[in-house]
Amino acid sequence: MTTILFVQPLLALIAGIIILFVPRVLNYVVAAYLILFGLIGLFPHLAGMTP
Repeated sequence: MTTILFVQPLLALIAGIIILFVPRVLNYVVAAYLILFGLIGLFPHLAGMTP
């Protein structure tokens, strides 16, 4: 769980910087973020977390 706590803010920061410079990728960045953390929420063992 600690890994997710460090990864999530880092990914949000990187996504925000990308969106700032290339606003056309907003849909793709949001979709990738939602898919990634949706899968981690459904299958926590994929992220190395114990249920």
